Amino acid sequence: MNRLKDLREDKDLKQIKIANILGCSQATYSRYENGDLNIPIDVLKRLARFYNVSIDYIIGLTDNKNPYPSKVFK
Repeated sequence: MNRLKDLREDKDLKQIKIANILGCSQATYSRYENGDLNIPIDVLKRLARFYNVSIDYIIGLTDNKNPYPSKVFK
């Protein structure tokens, strides 16, 4: 989960700021960042939108930061 740390540091943000955005404690966010706690899907979605990257990038399945195009289902 070093990517979460890298993304956060690239924006010069503290863990507490991201935790506040996510509505969790700094300790919980720290555990996400260190890989000690699995990140719920809804939190992954919020992080991907916040950082404008794909979830696959956050979890290390790709090195491509670009988010996928949004699809609207009718």
